Amino acid sequence: MTKNILRRDVLVGVAASAVTLAASNKTAAAKTPRTHDIVIKSFTFEPQSVTVQVGDTIRWTNEDLAPHTATASEAGWDTGELAKGQSATILVTHGMQTSYFCAFHPHMKGTIEVV
Repeated sequence: MTKNILRRDVLVGVAASAVTLAASNKTAAAKTPRTHDIVIKSFTFEPQSVTVQVGDTIRWTNEDLAPHTATASEAGWDTGELAKGQSATILVTHGMQTSYFCAFHPHMKGTIEVV
């Protein structure tokens, strides 16, 4: 009888460990940084708004003939000038500014939502 109890206890422990491992893998996968692509095309940012997490990267790629930038509204970050075909990335950080525009074409605006 003691052997059966021990075997059952071991099986219960293995099952509990498997559930814990599966849950921790889901949590780790949810925190994996992502790259979010924004295309600059026809004097617009596409998409105009992007939802990101701290640790993610945002990549802007210019498909227009004209040069563009993605510049934080309060000068907190800037991609610099992007010619046609060029890309630049920004790492999402805590407290980063979430509205931006093109320094050459201020009517071009975009927003970043950090969740």
